[in-house]
Order: sequence, then structure tokens, then C-alpha cells
Amino acid sequence: MSSTNRMTLAISAGALALGAGLGVTGMASAATTTPTPTPSASAEAAPGTSGADGMRGHGHGHGRGGDRGGAQAAELAAKLGVEEAKVTEALQAFREANKPTTPPAEGTKPDRAARDAALAKSLAESLGIEESKVTAALEELRTAAQADRAAALKTKLDKAVTDGTLTQAEADAVNKAVEKGVIGGGGH
Repeated sequence: MSSTNRMTLAISAGALALGAGLGVTGMASAATTTPTPTPSASAEAAPGTSGADGMRGHGHGHGRGGDRGGAQAAELAAKLGVEEAKVTEALQAFREANKPTTPPAEGTKPDRAARDAALAKSLAESLGIEESKVTAALEELRTAAQADRAAALKTKLDKAVTDGTLTQAEADAVNKAVEKGVIGGGGH
């Protein structure tokens, strides 16, 4: 097998591992929900959002749904010093208000910065907290989720190298591709 084919295979394997084991994107786009209806607003509500409360990923590995949303609402509530039920309600209200009315256009992505800003503003208003405090809490949660995803990817790639599925060079190439944002949910 040529080195080009091996590299392509390695990158493809890494992309599959990211998609299957770590979710399409993590907390980073979770804190992002579109202020105006966009095709992916329902899937990306807040930094680390996409479940019942709009929170996504964060390394809990529950896929879509499950108890992930509640755990993330609890984390956000703890960071903001408010009741979890209020955070859950505010996230739900934000998600409902920003539900897309049409499917996304082919090849388009929502504006993450706009979604983040809209979410922070909405939560701040709903919870009676300074917007800057909400923004900081969402960013902390996103950063933690990115670190969790990076660690999980490293573990998977290390196992693939140990098992002989990938060479160390191939695993390093996958890591680099993720860090540079070429594939997966890293490098944001």
C-alpha cells in the first residue's frame, strides 16, 4: 500500500473515530445557537449544547439526547450560581425561539460567533446575570469540552497504534488534521 493511500486511510479512520466516538462537534459549537432561524440551530444551541437544553457534547458520550443536557445545564448553573431548573428553562426557551424554519442550505454553516452572542444575551436576560459572566461560563465549558475531546481522541489513536491499526505517523497526522480544523471538531 502506498504511503499516500496509508495516509488517506489514516485520516479517514481518524475522521470516523471522531464522528463515532466523539460526536460531530462538541461543546465548542454547543454554546452556539443561531439568533435567527438557521438549518442547524436546533442541533447547535449553546457552547456545548444540542440536547434538551441545547448543550452538546462535553465528552459525556451519550450521543444525542440522554442525560447529557441535564449534566451540562447543571455545570452551567454551578458556574453561574443559579438553580439548574432556571438554566434548563432558559436554554429551552432560547432553543424554541431560535428553531430553524427551513433546512440548511447545502454547504452552509451557521455563524458561531453570532449564535454564541445571542445565547449569552438570552441567558443573561432570562437569568438576570451580567452577559459577560454568562459568556465567560460558556467559554469555560467549551474549553473543557474541547480538552475532553482531545484527550479521548488521543486515547483512541494511541490504542489504534498499539493494536497496529495505525502507525504513529498516521496517528500524528490525524491529530494534526483535527488541531488545524481540517477534520472533526477540534482546532476551534
